[in-house]
Amino acid sequence: MINQFGERIRQLREKQNLYLRQVAPLLEMDTALLSKIENGVKQLKKEQISILAEALKGDKEELTTLWLADQVANLIEGEPMANKALKTVSNNIKKIKK
Repeated sequence: MINQFGERIRQLREKQNLYLRQVAPLLEMDTALLSKIENGVKQLKKEQISILAEALKGDKEELTTLWLADQVANLIEGEPMANKALKTVSNNIKKIKK
């Protein structure tokens, strides 16, 4: 499982010298679940990213980007047409923005 998001929140948490038990209640979860999120076993709900960004003094846009990238990467991991699909999505997004 791809886990850039979990690795980044662990870095931010440790930079703030916070323990899992200090951050988990802010997200209304137990420390075990937060640990699983940091380790890439579970995914955080998108709605909780802003709470986490504020608590860890992180950039909400960066965390959202990493969260979304992990979602996409895990969905297409092992798919033989993954790169082609990503290029198609990228081109469609560019067309929509125009």
